[in-house]
Amino acid sequence: MAETMLQIDHIDVFYGAIHALKGVSLEVQTGEIVTLIGANGAGKSTTLRTISGLLAPKAGTITFLGADITGKKAHEIVKDGISQVPEGRRVFAEMTVLENLELGAFTRTDKAGIASDLEMVFARFPRLKERRAQLAGTLSGGEQQMLAMGRALMSRPKLLLLDEPSMGLAPLLIREIFDIIADINKEGTTVLLVEQNANMALSIASRAYVLETGRITLSGAAKELAASEDVRKAYLGG
Repeated sequence: MAETMLQIDHIDVFYGAIHALKGVSLEVQTGEIVTLIGANGAGKSTTLRTISGLLAPKAGTITFLGADITGKKAHEIVKDGISQVPEGRRVFAEMTVLENLELGAFTRTDKAGIASDLEMVFARFPRLKERRAQLAGTLSGGEQQMLAMGRALMSRPKLLLLDEPSMGLAPLLIREIFDIIADINKEGTTVLLVEQNANMALSIASRAYVLETGRITLSGAAKELAASEDVRKAYLGG
């Protein structure tokens, strides 16, 4: 039996008077890629931001590797082993590629391990190595996405949260980014993926959840959801 890495139980999240998440429950097993699909405004990014400690739930619990992390501060959650690649990349534009990557390891003190992980990131993303001294704000959208992913990997996460990694990218680059996500997973990092491009997300995920207006309405094996007529009509272009 796979170990449950992340368990979310009936969380409610509000933005002021707006009830953004309504009793959301989901789980991620160690080694999986799980995807959360849904329309814009369904609550997908809110779910990730709540897991990473950027938002606090009004009700419900979040458990990571058996420990309750509900309401913990974001930097403590990074230390626990959860790292997020935010929507829109959010690289530090006025800092170099190398400085952005070094910031990703801000919770760590093991210099040899950090140096080794930096080389691992450069091996995975050769374009970042070529541009290590370049300001992050001058990179292309695809390169910024690679930098945001590399920065998240520098904290050596057990669970990687990815928020809309394909947003604004050309189709060829989207394929490349999804191949990289699959490789990161094969090498031992568990992934929770939020993605507008449901076809691509379901193609690499083992399981999926559908979120509609703050509620989970469907869940199951990714292949089953990809074959579901309702899901196809709503999210897969017919």
